[in-house]
Amino acid sequence: MIIVPVKEGDNIERALKKFKRKTEKTGVIKELRSRQAFEKPSITNRKKMMKAVYVQQLRTREE
Repeated sequence: MIIVPVKEGDNIERALKKFKRKTEKTGVIKELRSRQAFEKPSITNRKKMMKAVYVQQLRTREE
């Protein structure tokens, strides 16, 4: 359970920002989205490889 302490007089938007950051760090939302539909392991591996190739191309363009 994620708890964000809010002091009196503190801004609500700042507390929401802290909450969003904490939930993103835990990865709960990302895991829920991935579990909505089953994806074959071969497809996940393919996506990882495609992402790695893309990142490699970006890095080579910078140099």
